Amino acid sequence: MPQFVKDVEEIRRRAAEKMEDGAVTSSYRGDVDKAISILNEALATEIVCVLRYMHHYFMATGVHAKAVSDEFKEHADDEREHADLLAERIQQLGGKPDFNPKGLLERSVSQYVEGETLADMIREDLIAERTVIEVYHEMIRYFGDNDPTTRIMLEHLLKDEEDHADDLSDLLYITNPETAKTEGQDPGTNPLNIDSQQSQSRSRAQQANGKQPQRSKQDKESQAPGPRDRATQAQPSQQVENQPDRDRERNRILNEMRWMGKNKKKPAA
Repeated sequence: MPQFVKDVEEIRRRAAEKMEDGAVTSSYRGDVDKAISILNEALATEIVCVLRYMHHYFMATGVHAKAVSDEFKEHADDEREHADLLAERIQQLGGKPDFNPKGLLERSVSQYVEGETLADMIREDLIAERTVIEVYHEMIRYFGDNDPTTRIMLEHLLKDEEDHADDLSDLLYITNPETAKTEGQDPGTNPLNIDSQQSQSRSRAQQANGKQPQRSKQDKESQAPGPRDRATQAQPSQQVENQPDRDRERNRILNEMRWMGKNKKKPAA
C-alpha cells in the first residue's frame, strides 16, 4: 500500500460521492467560495492592467516613445496571460470567471489611470505593479498549504509582476520618482540644435568676459574653404610646378588608348 494512503477504498468512496466537483475533493482544506471570490478580484485586476497598458501603448509619445511603448505592449501581453490562468483556475474550482465590465474597477485592486504624459504613464503603471505585488503576497500567504495549486500559480504571477516593476523603475530616468514630473528636456529631443545652442552659450559667456568669441568646430568647418576653393587659391608657382606631372599623366593615358586601338581584334569575316 502506498506510504501516504491508509485506506484506498475510503478515498475511492469519497471521490465517487461528488464527481461533479471535478478537481475539488474532500482533501481541499480551503474555503472554495472565498477562493473563487479572491481569484475573481485578481482576474479583474489583471483585466484593468491589460486595458491600461494597451492605452499607454497606443498613446505613448516623445523621444522615448518607441522603447517605452514596446515595454507597455509586452506587459499587456503578460497580464492577458495572467487573466487566462486565473480564469482557468476559477473554473477548476467550480466557479465562474467574472468578465462582466460592470463593476470591473470595483473588483480590481489596481486603478485605470491614463496619464497625460509618458512620465505619468510610467508612474501609474509602476504604482499599479507595486500594488499588485503587495496584494499577491497576501494572497499567497492566505492560500498557503490549503490550496497549493492556486498558491503556485500566484507565485508565478508575482514573479512576472516583480519583473514588470523592475522594468518600469529602469524607465524613471525621464521622470522624478517623487513628483512624477519630467526633469528637464532630454538633449536628444532636438539633436540638430545642440551644437548651435552650445556655441551660442559659449559666445555669450566670452562676450561677458570681454573675450573674442571663439568659433565652434561646426562654424569653422562651414566657413573653411572646400577643395575647389583651395585649388583656386593655390599659388601660381605651385601650379607651374604641378604642370609637368599633369602633362606626363595625360600623355600616359593617350598612349594606352592608342595601344588598345592598335591591338583591338577585328571581327571575323
